[in-house]
Parts: sequence; structure tokens; C-alpha cells
Amino acid sequence: VQLQASGGGLVQAGGSLRLSCAASGRTGSGYTNAWFRQGPGKEREFVAALFRSANNAYYADSVKGRFTISRDNAKNTVFLQMNSLTPEDTAVYYCAASGREILSTMTSRHTYNDWGQGTLVTVSS
Repeated sequence: VQLQASGGGLVQAGGSLRLSCAASGRTGSGYTNAWFRQGPGKEREFVAALFRSANNAYYADSVKGRFTISRDNAKNTVFLQMNSLTPEDTAVYYCAASGREILSTMTSRHTYNDWGQGTLVTVSS
């Protein structure tokens, strides 16, 4: 699967952005889409995941209630709607995909074998 992320940019604190991740290539059942992010000097961390089969979404505590992951199956595109952004959300955001749906490992970057190129989100104070 090839992933193409877009939608990053500069936004003021309190603002919103919507990231997109267009997928092409092999897809099927038991498929997880996720977003990770890597801030300056930090390790890549889990943000959100969406299981394709049951359309269940999961979030990191730091973004719960502010971010929403969703999918447009017709366009094979996954979105991350980000509201109430803070400077702590500044990072390169990566979309990822896995051919499996495993709740216990969905927050681990090693679960995902397909990655987009990353899109930079900068939140100014």
C-alpha cells in the first residue's frame, strides 16, 4: 500500500487543521489506519487509529476529545481532523497502515508496515 499524507501547515493555537492520507494499492479486510507524530527532539508517538472492519476509533489521551480520525472508503482516504490545537501538537504527522487489526499493538509503530511521507504541522502560540 502506498500512502500520501497532506494538509499540514501553520496554524495559531486554538485553530484547526484537517490532514488527509490517500491510499493506493492492495487493501482488504482486517485493515488498520493510524496517525503518528514526531515532535522536535521526540520519538514518534501514536495519535489515533481506526479499525476498518468495525470502524472503531482509538486515540492517545493527549488528543482525545480534540482529534477525530475518519475514513472515506469510496476515496480510500483517511482523515485526521484536529481541533483546539496547541503548540504541543507541533510535529510531523505520519499516516500508517497495517493489514491486521490487533488492539493490543495498535499504538506501536512496529505494527505498521506502510507509512506516508509525513506532513508538518506547526502551531504558534
